[in-house]
Amino acid sequence: MAAPQATLGAGGDLEPPTTDLITLTRHILSQQQALGAEASGDLTMLLIAIQVTSKYIASNVRKARLINLVGLAGAENVQGEDQKKLDVLSNDIMVNALRASGKCSVMVSEEVDEAIVVKGSKGTYCCVFDPLDGSSNIDAGVNVGTIFGVYKVREGSSGSVEDVLRPGSEMVAAGYTMYGSSCNLVLSTGQGVDGFTLDEALGEFILTHPEITIPSRGKIYSFNEGNSLHFYPPTNQYLESIKYPANGKPYSARYIGSMVADVHRTLLYGGIFGYPDDKKSKDGKLRMLYEAFPMAFLTEQAGGVATTGTQRILDVVPKSIHGRCPVFLGSKDDVEDLKKFYAAYDGEKRW
Repeated sequence: MAAPQATLGAGGDLEPPTTDLITLTRHILSQQQALGAEASGDLTMLLIAIQVTSKYIASNVRKARLINLVGLAGAENVQGEDQKKLDVLSNDIMVNALRASGKCSVMVSEEVDEAIVVKGSKGTYCCVFDPLDGSSNIDAGVNVGTIFGVYKVREGSSGSVEDVLRPGSEMVAAGYTMYGSSCNLVLSTGQGVDGFTLDEALGEFILTHPEITIPSRGKIYSFNEGNSLHFYPPTNQYLESIKYPANGKPYSARYIGSMVADVHRTLLYGGIFGYPDDKKSKDGKLRMLYEAFPMAFLTEQAGGVATTGTQRILDVVPKSIHGRCPVFLGSKDDVEDLKKFYAAYDGEKRW
């Protein structure tokens, strides 16, 4: 959604642009007001800080090639992955903004080995995030994004790693920002899912996709089939069922390799996204806290289903801050079809 422009009316005359814009800040404040006296405003301030970081990261992603932010930073993250310059910059932007908000006492980032506990903070929230998902594709101009989830600090705690080693069902908010031809921020605070587009002329995220709802069934699947040799039988059997269905109407394959981009499409158009465990990655590939949990939270809030194949993702209890799990999420009917193959599987039960 661009800056408000005049549009043609029914009679062919120009009508003035809308004057009632719903910005992300206005949206967050309205949700706070709906909670009444029980709302402290702390979550609002935290989400506004995330909004600012998204704008800053978006600006740097767009001009990365021009300001020498493309390429390796010369180090590895805790996952053993080479860190890109943009990974490091995006992480620093997130950490500094969340710390400055005064509302965050614990942070977990994909780019940092240990949890970041903000000393002396009286913040009542914890934030887990992947500052730049898909950054390995940045040189090719593929969409990348920031994924985040928010927990409330446990009652009686002053902020520790234990405050984030909890099931995703205990998150109070989750979302992602996708940087591409446009900058889109998708957010849920447990009251449904809404999508916003950055209007660069205004410098504001504008509500463009209210009340996102995943269709009950889609026609697209997003799996990295390059790993299918290593997939367990239920995954391959499910893929065969949608590629060679009895009705002669196979699903279309769409796989970008950026979780944010693939899940964004799934939220809007339905279908299924999958990153299973396999014979090489027995715990799965995606990290629970800042990839699987936030995306599962959004999926369920939009009316979809998110599972490991045998268990609801949001019920999994993480044992470490960088722990992994298998991920299948998307349209309810599609994911339920996949679960049937796992229910019939008599092999090793991993979850």
